[in-house]
Amino acid sequence: MSIPPLDRVARCSRHGRRLLAAQPQLADAVAAQLDRPFSREAMQAFLAEPPCADEAALHQRLRQLRQRVWLVATAGDLAGSADLAEVTATWSTLAEACIGTALDFHHAALAARHGEPRDENGQPQQMVVVAMGKLGGGELNVSSDIDLIYLYPDEGDTAAADAATSIRPLSNHEFFIRLGRKLTAALGEATADGYVFRVDLRLRPWGDSGPFAMGFAMLEDYLVAQGRPWERYAWIKARPLTGTRHDELMQIVRPFIFRKYLDFGAFAAIRDLHVQIRREVARREMAHNVKLGPGGIREIEFTAQVFQLIRGGQIAALQQRPTLVVLGELVKSGLMTADAQQELAAAYDFLRRLEHRIQYLDDAQTQLLPDDADSQAMLAEAMGFADHDALLAALDRHRNKVTRHFEQVFAAPQTDQNSHPLTVVCCGTADADTTQALLENAGYDDPQRVLATLDALRQNTARLAESTQLMLNALLPPALEVIGSQRDPLATLERFAALVQAIARRSTYLALLAEYPAALRQLVRLLAASPWAAQMITQQPQLLDELIAPQHLMSVPDWTQLAAQLHAELDAHPGDTEAQMDALRRFKRAQTLRLLAQDVAGRLTLETLSDHLSYLADTLLNETLARCWAGLKTRHRDDARFAVIGYGKLGGKELGYASDLDLVFLYDDADERAQEIYARLAQRINTWLGTLTSAGMLYETDLRLRPDGASGLLVSSTEAFRDYQMHHAWLWEHQALTRARFVCGDSEIGASFEALRREVLCLPRDAAKLREDVLAMREKMHAGHVNESDLFDLKHDSGGIVDVEFCVQYLVLRHCSAHPELADNVGNIALLQRAGAAGLVPPALAQDAADAYRELRRQQHAIKLSGADYARVPPAAVETIRESVSALWVEVMGAAR
Repeated sequence: MSIPPLDRVARCSRHGRRLLAAQPQLADAVAAQLDRPFSREAMQAFLAEPPCADEAALHQRLRQLRQRVWLVATAGDLAGSADLAEVTATWSTLAEACIGTALDFHHAALAARHGEPRDENGQPQQMVVVAMGKLGGGELNVSSDIDLIYLYPDEGDTAAADAATSIRPLSNHEFFIRLGRKLTAALGEATADGYVFRVDLRLRPWGDSGPFAMGFAMLEDYLVAQGRPWERYAWIKARPLTGTRHDELMQIVRPFIFRKYLDFGAFAAIRDLHVQIRREVARREMAHNVKLGPGGIREIEFTAQVFQLIRGGQIAALQQRPTLVVLGELVKSGLMTADAQQELAAAYDFLRRLEHRIQYLDDAQTQLLPDDADSQAMLAEAMGFADHDALLAALDRHRNKVTRHFEQVFAAPQTDQNSHPLTVVCCGTADADTTQALLENAGYDDPQRVLATLDALRQNTARLAESTQLMLNALLPPALEVIGSQRDPLATLERFAALVQAIARRSTYLALLAEYPAALRQLVRLLAASPWAAQMITQQPQLLDELIAPQHLMSVPDWTQLAAQLHAELDAHPGDTEAQMDALRRFKRAQTLRLLAQDVAGRLTLETLSDHLSYLADTLLNETLARCWAGLKTRHRDDARFAVIGYGKLGGKELGYASDLDLVFLYDDADERAQEIYARLAQRINTWLGTLTSAGMLYETDLRLRPDGASGLLVSSTEAFRDYQMHHAWLWEHQALTRARFVCGDSEIGASFEALRREVLCLPRDAAKLREDVLAMREKMHAGHVNESDLFDLKHDSGGIVDVEFCVQYLVLRHCSAHPELADNVGNIALLQRAGAAGLVPPALAQDAADAYRELRRQQHAIKLSGADYARVPPAAVETIRESVSALWVEVMGAAR
């Protein structure tokens, strides 16, 4: 049998019992509201009619509304008809409605006595009440105080509507201070009807000693010159509730919270704040505090907010306020596992509901579990448990999970390295024999070269600040140990030293490596694997950020999700070309580093890596096209009838880390200005891709594969492109079509291109003439890449990669008319297998050649990654592979090379 909602309130809340006993009419007053949430409109209607005649009437009306909302929200919560989101939204809405009504009342009263506040240009000024904490996040709890900051846009003074009146003007500063005091009293004073919300103003600049209200300019000066790390955490949830010019205010606040560059000092700052809270909890014996105690609400909030502080400047989606929303975004951004998010979200829901039920007992602002049996029984019933012990068991399960995740994020770094055996080497305090023995034992076969590298590093970092120098001194011994375990420790150490020298004055990066030993190990692996990777990280040390979350670094990229993330980040910089170009470059670098880490760890096949690098290029090209078109002043329509076609490695999805992009631009637009407009668009795209900014270059491009090459028009109409391909193109241009594809832009143009591509490839051709032309083209290419060394060039020499590619292109052009499946752009390996299945070459030979091609590309990739200019190996090392390729060449082309 179900218990009536208000009866359940009386069973689980002494405050509810007292309220209904003192004002029995409230039961009838709220009866019609119990089956639905108390809406903003209903609250505002209650406050508005009849109008409040004076301040006392306003105070009474606000408190009467709170009583009604308390009963309705509590009844819905305890009955299970209102979830946590509804309850917190209701209380947040109540606070906003009461603040707005009280502010309007007192502003009008003050203005009647002193005139309207205006800026120096005579524009009216309004108070901007900024909600902080849970009200800022729209997740206010039942008996919470509200953290507010009172601001106003500009200095000035009040002025009477009629200069002849006796109204005494005030400065805006004095007007809004008085208004703030009135608002605080309207909400927080205890009257015969109770209070509405206790107001806490201590988060304002300078805290209790700061002005009650201040202008935007004063706030900005404070944040720039005196803002402390914990205030960044506090301002994350800041939300303007009243007044105007909110965008202007957030433009002041946002750079203070969300830094352009990563700030790993945030870990230490929040860790220190948490330690202070833990000490206070212990001192006051509050271990059973579900908010501040171990595994409590605050640890969940800190876990979310530290990533907001560090990453929010780069990931706009992390600039949101509600805790549960942020946890979800951390999963989308790859910074948290889905399992961790689910456990933290479940714990947050449980702890917040428990917090509410503790506060329902006596309408007290407390998060302490009760210690008397009566309250414990009421609490267990309110939470749906048989008894208090069962409630505590469930609570402990959630708190243990929260503590585990919190400690994984905030584990203190090992900064005291005095006991590390290599400390004496790094400090130069050991004798020569000891130093040599320690270094040889650590894996170094040339101790003198190690000492020279360390000595040069000490000299180059001698003028660092003392705190930074101490951090570097702590970092070097474990780094030296990890580096010594690599295949070529001396080269790796030199790369590491170059990186440290580049980042030493940016202590945040040293802090990152100190905070994350796993990040240090991953960094060393990358430096050891590739001088190219070392150069990339040294030139763009912001990439170190990507090393802190192994589950993110090693996760399979979700390109749909990443594209949405990039889109949102670019949207955060409307009209700012430089910021958008930098955002594109940061995105590319971050994703490239992720792929490189997975590549070095052996988690990606070369084909999979190339696919991902191609998806990355597609994503960047798509956004570049969209942003360039949106910023084109001469555009004549909302959507460009324009497409980007990829050729070469991009078209065949065989991109490497440093590949350029072979691009062709097409349009299909009858407007007489189309050629000129789309040519400007193509130029703009090429500029966005190729411009070298502080964040690097996006891609080098090659546009010579367009009709008539470098002498041809930059963009072609689909009609002109068709005519060229059908009547004027050279054979090599049809060869290039075998791995061309639509990348982005107008999908109809993309479909038209693909239809034309297949039509061209399927044209009937004279076999002898085709073979003659392909052989001639292959010899011409070979002559342009003469190898005078004794090594075998994996790409250009006979029996190498290019021979396989030419064989495949010949097979496609020769047989596509009878075997249209060869027109599919599925890559050389798959096309060889299809040719074998069709009987065009012996299946076993086709497979051998496909395997040989895969191995040639793998070796080429590994050599390029190691920093070599040419992918060359001793001929004997690839003898079997060359034989497979040569056999394919003889079978397809009819003669040995």
